Amino acid sequence: MSQTQRGTRPKRRLTIGQWLNQEHVAGVVCTSPFIIGFLLFLVVPMILSGYYSFCDYDILSAPEWVGLKNFINIFTSDAKFVKSIGVTFYFALVSVPLRLIFALIVAMILLRNTKLTGLYRSAYYLPSIIGGSVAVAILWKRMFAIDGTINVLLQSIGIDSHFAWLGNTKTAIWTLIVLAVWQFGSSMLIFLSSLKQIPETLYEAARVDGASSPRQFFSITLPLLTPTIFFNLVMQMINGFLAFTQCYIITQGKPMNSTLFYTVYMYQQAFEFKHTGYASALAWVMLLIVGAFTGVLFLTKRFWVYDEGA
Repeated sequence: MSQTQRGTRPKRRLTIGQWLNQEHVAGVVCTSPFIIGFLLFLVVPMILSGYYSFCDYDILSAPEWVGLKNFINIFTSDAKFVKSIGVTFYFALVSVPLRLIFALIVAMILLRNTKLTGLYRSAYYLPSIIGGSVAVAILWKRMFAIDGTINVLLQSIGIDSHFAWLGNTKTAIWTLIVLAVWQFGSSMLIFLSSLKQIPETLYEAARVDGASSPRQFFSITLPLLTPTIFFNLVMQMINGFLAFTQCYIITQGKPMNSTLFYTVYMYQQAFEFKHTGYASALAWVMLLIVGAFTGVLFLTKRFWVYDEGA
């Protein structure tokens, strides 16, 4: 007996339009640009980098397998590796807290709504958009030159300054830190959004009990902001460890490697010294360092981050 005789209808083939209208197919089609980009520009390069890290490779010739030689050299005979790690940690551990502090202060100021609040928010966020550009890095380099804007301003107020900010091992790194702190706009907007979520009734009750403004901040605002602080801290620390453009354009790691960021050192090994295999090994070491640091932050999270559910 055939399917028609048994009372069952044969499956109807879907047209192309009907097939595309299915929700799961539409989802795959819409996300396919991201998936393809993720695979081509992140996953595949990571796999190749992992392979090259175990090879002697200079881009121009075929890679030659050397095993753990690159990693052994990193930890046993590379003084610049230690120097770049120290500079990068110093930059990240100083610039990120300062950036978050400024971001929180500005967010609290902008919490009050006025007619120009939208303009102020846009103005404070603008450095985060353009701050990582090559143009701003070149402008920053000119500002701190011997005949740059900073020395001219100091001379205008009676200070005879011809100081080489970028040529001094003690001040060069601080020019990069100040530039990084100036780009606090994204963190500021996240803080501002979180501040708006804090119930006003908590502050009203605190004022009724006679709590001062500093007491309200430390007893209400700061504890309720700790999840946001944690998020900003993790994201900004990762960005701090991976900073590249500012250092490469402004100082190139000079003077005397006092501003040699880890990413700039990797770039030098890969494209200036043609040690691409060694640079790949450096990249994986940085990945492990960032992962370990992030893991430590998550392990200590329960000691200082407020969790309403707990």
